[in-house]
Amino acid sequence: MLFSNWRGSIFALMLSVALLLTGCQPKAPSQFSQAQQDSSKKGVTAVAKDATQGSEFNKFFPRAANGYARTFSQEKKGFAEAKLNKDGKNVAMLSINDTTGIPGSAQKYAAATEKIAGYPATNLGNQTAVLVGKYQVKVQSRDPLFDKTDRQAWLQKFDLKGLEKLQ
Repeated sequence: MLFSNWRGSIFALMLSVALLLTGCQPKAPSQFSQAQQDSSKKGVTAVAKDATQGSEFNKFFPRAANGYARTFSQEKKGFAEAKLNKDGKNVAMLSINDTTGIPGSAQKYAAATEKIAGYPATNLGNQTAVLVGKYQVKVQSRDPLFDKTDRQAWLQKFDLKGLEKLQ
């Protein structure tokens, strides 16, 4: 009986040491830690004070047609977003955001070689976007069958000329 208590004590001691060693290890930085630091600096705001109200963007979104349904899902200062659904399935997200106050956001369009409806365009993964003045208009695929050609077609359905006048 003394032997079994001794083994239990050693086991408890080893477990305590293992927990102490693993619990004191420094955590790896989060993938969002730099963004958190940047946004926490004094004087940095998430949305510029003079950003356009999100409700102003709604009239520039394309209408539902040909079996597609459009449902607005988010609206806040500087941003509006709508889901594009077909047959009850979310196939894409449509959005407009005001780039005012977001350093460097419009710079990625300076080197754009592609244009959609006369506006500089970028493609990155499952998203295609155009820059209309200070506004970024984006279509993101949520379904693999909704491809780059579909995203480009839906970008052209936005009232981009009207959005350009909003400035």
